[in-house]
Amino acid sequence: MRIALDQLEEARALLRQHFAPTPLVISRWARSLGNDARPIFLKVETGLPTGSFKVRGAMYALSTHMRSSTPTEVVAASTGNHGAAVAWAAGLSNLAATIFVPTDPNPVKARRIEELGARIVEAGADLTAAIDAAGEYAARTGAFFLHDASSPLVPIGAGTIGLEIVEALPAVQTVYVPMGDTALIRGVASALKHRVPGIRIVGVVAERAPAYFLSWQRRLAVETASAGTIADGLAIRRALQPNVDDICILVDDVVSVSEEDMLVAIRQLMREEQIEAEPAGAAAFAALSRVHEQTTAAQAPSAGTAVALVTGGNLAPDLRARLMPQ
Repeated sequence: MRIALDQLEEARALLRQHFAPTPLVISRWARSLGNDARPIFLKVETGLPTGSFKVRGAMYALSTHMRSSTPTEVVAASTGNHGAAVAWAAGLSNLAATIFVPTDPNPVKARRIEELGARIVEAGADLTAAIDAAGEYAARTGAFFLHDASSPLVPIGAGTIGLEIVEALPAVQTVYVPMGDTALIRGVASALKHRVPGIRIVGVVAERAPAYFLSWQRRLAVETASAGTIADGLAIRRALQPNVDDICILVDDVVSVSEEDMLVAIRQLMREEQIEAEPAGAAAFAALSRVHEQTTAAQAPSAGTAVALVTGGNLAPDLRARLMPQ
């Protein structure tokens, strides 16, 4: 279901009280290939308060919920970025926050959550297990469970990215969006299709976490046995049917990227764009740059102006060590 434009505008007004629109920059790497008729732009979300786009949805969702309720504690399940976003929003709202994460989380993200004053609980081998544990805790304690994948409010906050893209780049024709729990792509696609009805939205999943890719193909929620990818923000094992229904309406194509694709994209962003991105944050650029290289080599007709979302910059130390020159 497409989000109403007035809801997206309301979210943008609220979020403007906390941070400015994020940068939309032309890719230096793409320009260096000489295909000026098909420029690539990057929507860079890494400069937001917790290093990720997730603060948009968390802040809007929590603020809206508190208009009709007075919780004393907010709970979330996360591989890191949503948890940090909820911790940040909870701090601004003077609420306690408890964040459930899978065992052995990204230490950069875990440290950020703790620095923001939230309590971390490690629960289970993956995000699905952490979600189940968070739900049980919320039911037992009465805390507000801000569930990234099922909240109807989180995509509205995330969708403000789409409004910013169109305002900065009215000629946009294609947007590549990382697709984890789908809150981001559902919000961004809704906003963009209000403003540019013919726009093409491409979702990008990790090859090793294909639950939503398979679900989009089959139009039916799929649960996979594992989601073992370096892109913890895309490590979704269990799709939700309402989200599948929405992406089947809103998303024009879904592609997958390999672990190596994401590592190459991180290096390119570091070297050519001076942007530090985590694997999930680099996934959309990985997919779009692959297409750009192929069309440049084949001298194909221009496919128009494209944008890749760079959604997070919380790179784990072990990955940074692998990527740094020896």
